Amino acid sequence: MSSVADGRIHDTGDPMHDHEQPFNRREFCALSLAAGATLAMSGARAAALGSITEHYPDPRVKALDPRFGALVIGNTPLIRISADNLWAEGTAWNSAGNFLVWSDIPADAQRRWLAEDGHVSTYRKPSGKSNGNTFDRECRQVSCQHYYRRVVRYELDGSETVLADAYNGKRLSAPNDVVVHPGDGSIWFTDPGYGLNWYEGQPGQAELAEAVYRIDADSGRITMLTDECDKPNGLCFSPDYSKLYVADSGTPHDIKVWDIDGERLRNGKRFTSMELKGVGTGSADGIRADMQGNIWAGAGWVGDGYDGVHVFSPQGERIGMILLPEICANLCFGGAHGDRLFMAASQSVYALYVRAQGAHIA
Repeated sequence: MSSVADGRIHDTGDPMHDHEQPFNRREFCALSLAAGATLAMSGARAAALGSITEHYPDPRVKALDPRFGALVIGNTPLIRISADNLWAEGTAWNSAGNFLVWSDIPADAQRRWLAEDGHVSTYRKPSGKSNGNTFDRECRQVSCQHYYRRVVRYELDGSETVLADAYNGKRLSAPNDVVVHPGDGSIWFTDPGYGLNWYEGQPGQAELAEAVYRIDADSGRITMLTDECDKPNGLCFSPDYSKLYVADSGTPHDIKVWDIDGERLRNGKRFTSMELKGVGTGSADGIRADMQGNIWAGAGWVGDGYDGVHVFSPQGERIGMILLPEICANLCFGGAHGDRLFMAASQSVYALYVRAQGAHIA
């Protein structure tokens, strides 16, 4: 390695540099400017907040079926509201506080965006390398923690309650996404085991098969609902809470649906495939239903023309897409009227007004 001092490059033990080299002020200034430009370029992306839409209607909002036209707005921009995440996940809207919360898993932090002024701050750190988040009927936050392999609830006094960390005496692997049923307050979550590594959790061995679970609100009893998915990931209810949808980000890359029968699931089947003919087959991650029963799915791992949000009719037909420059890991509806779509997409979080309203609590 070399060091700069007194206008010369001095040898520091690197065998490639065994003599001093002339280094005048002009060269030094030129190199300094070049280095500054390189740093500015590397930081430009992180600073690029605001609209990424150049022309209305935004061509990234792509209709594949006329039905999608009723769900989108032609004169609204796609806005990047955060751009300094390592891996953004777990978006959830807090109606009482008028803010969005999400997880930056590798950073071991939760972030918060305030609707009134767009301010972004660290909401919770450490976060147990949380992934999915939601809010219950009492506006208490529920989070899936990869690091501690558990589901927790943050009480209104700031304390933390462990809701689930084991099933039948065996540790959960890495709870991923979570939703709350408003009728009985039960908490439903997936555990595909993605967090058994230092980047998104901590190394460990899976003791249970990948599965979907339910926590009873009154007794705290944990029930395994299904282990039919290869990698159960995002999940959501239908608007009337009669069905449960689960994104399977493993083989065969699809979204499945079951009828809800009390505390059990029945009649499981494929809702839709994540194959986009002529483009590729990626994975669905976080999913949400709107009030009309359409399913909005974060999608990625293919590239341009695929990554972003895929929207499916209640019959499972892909009717539209919101193409993003990054992989979309999760999403939720929020805002004053529940008609703003928030998308956690790799290093960024995006927002877009739509003509649909979310069907869930958060």
